[in-house]
Amino acid sequence: MIPKELTYRDRLLPWHLIRHLPNCQRITVARFARRPDAESYLYALCRLMPEVSHTIVFVNVLCASETSIPIPMQLSIER
Repeated sequence: MIPKELTYRDRLLPWHLIRHLPNCQRITVARFARRPDAESYLYALCRLMPEVSHTIVFVNVLCASETSIPIPMQLSIER
């Protein structure tokens, strides 16, 4: 991945919902400004696609640099 400087949009939407793909790849499905919005979207996705793995991550804009990696936060969603 090519390192890039955070844009204004990236700083406004720090909560990312990612889908896990084969071979340790991932894709960003959506970005949110607030965690409850991301959790609601994740809950809806879990009900629509229960076999697909999704994770919410917070991208820390204060510590983001070329070598920073988002730390996934596992949330327990009861079905």
